[in-house]
Amino acid sequence: MYTNFIEEIDAIDNGVNQYDGTPKYKVSTTLSSRVARLAPAWNEPQQPENYNAQFSKAMEMAGQEFLAQVLGLKNQWLPARVIVEQAVRARFEVDASGEIIKLVQFCPWKSHLYDIEAELIAAGTPVNIKYALFADQSGSWRVSCVSMHESSFENRLSLPEPWRGLRDDKLSAAAGIDGCIFVHASGFIGRCKTEEGALAMARQALAFRA
Repeated sequence: MYTNFIEEIDAIDNGVNQYDGTPKYKVSTTLSSRVARLAPAWNEPQQPENYNAQFSKAMEMAGQEFLAQVLGLKNQWLPARVIVEQAVRARFEVDASGEIIKLVQFCPWKSHLYDIEAELIAAGTPVNIKYALFADQSGSWRVSCVSMHESSFENRLSLPEPWRGLRDDKLSAAAGIDGCIFVHASGFIGRCKTEEGALAMARQALAFRA
């Protein structure tokens, strides 16, 4: 709650810049901006009752935002955290390298993975996941690369260059794996018809770095 809600409001209220330098555009739809717009304007009545009425509106709006954040953490964030924790704990059951995780259900997983890795490393357990496997809505399986960090487009280990941009039979032939569907041209994600095929893609990708 602090990082995703309170810190922003507190920083704006205390005049702390989000970054150094000149912004390329202005953001005027934050909660703080919307609360500020509820205050009586300079050319509107300035009586206390007007301020009190607008303050009540601001309290209601801020309360709704706060409740939405709390419910989001309870109903989406925490269940996803449990799924990723389970996947990380079971990583050596997926592959002996410990560098591949399998999600029992797709969820927003990346931020959780970075947090869990940091916690494990701080406790003295080395971990450096390269790929996450999960089923998509069509029933096929994805091989998603883990990026260097949450805001990075650089992967820890991209899918092999000879596979990139290939589809279907051409990809299956290049990889030697049946049921391949595609690998993105940038190598950050691939797809296979089966869980076994997706795992084989991830394992072969690990072997390519040698």
